[in-house]
Amino acid sequence: MSDNLKHTPQRSTMWTFLLYQESAPENYVDILNDLQIPWIVSPLHDADLDKDGNIKKPHWHAAFFFDSLKSYKQVSSLVTEYLKAPSHVQIIHSTTGFFHYLTHAENPEKAQYSLEDIQYGAGFNLEQFLQSQNIDSYLGSIIDVVETENIKEFSDLVTYARQSDTALLKLIINRAYFFSRYLDSKRHSRNNIKVIDHLTELTEENISQKDED
Repeated sequence: MSDNLKHTPQRSTMWTFLLYQESAPENYVDILNDLQIPWIVSPLHDADLDKDGNIKKPHWHAAFFFDSLKSYKQVSSLVTEYLKAPSHVQIIHSTTGFFHYLTHAENPEKAQYSLEDIQYGAGFNLEQFLQSQNIDSYLGSIIDVVETENIKEFSDLVTYARQSDTALLKLIINRAYFFSRYLDSKRHSRNNIKVIDHLTELTEENISQKDED
């Protein structure tokens, strides 16, 4: 690597940083919105453990999504001045990895947090962001819900999402055709099984009657 590349300031449109509950302004959401930079903030991480098993200081993982490249210095100055956050900021190299880290979804050994507690604003499009991730895992989760909750109607699925996991509600609505067909298919499958069972019973009865004759 050349000396010029070594000393070139890293620039990116996506940066993540920490907010500590003890030092962040109480109106940090208002401040974030006033900055007019699309942002997302994790649920409050208040059960994370350090390597010695002690609870870490409650904190949020946050990120800015700029419309133009920004340097480490620019972002660091921004978060320290307006949000009283630590000066250390990091480039987001993987949006999938970052999103999973918000809730520790891919790390079951760590404290788990709810998707519903994710905050965002200033034009950040959570729906589009979710769709840019590994959407198969979310679709799989919804299908699991349909199976475990024995959901038969699309309206029941929407109601369940509204009450239990609003972060997936828009995904369900955007995939309304798929889930409607899926639920229809399940109903037809159940009906076919019932018909087959009924025909089997009739056949067995007929065989039994013939044997008796």
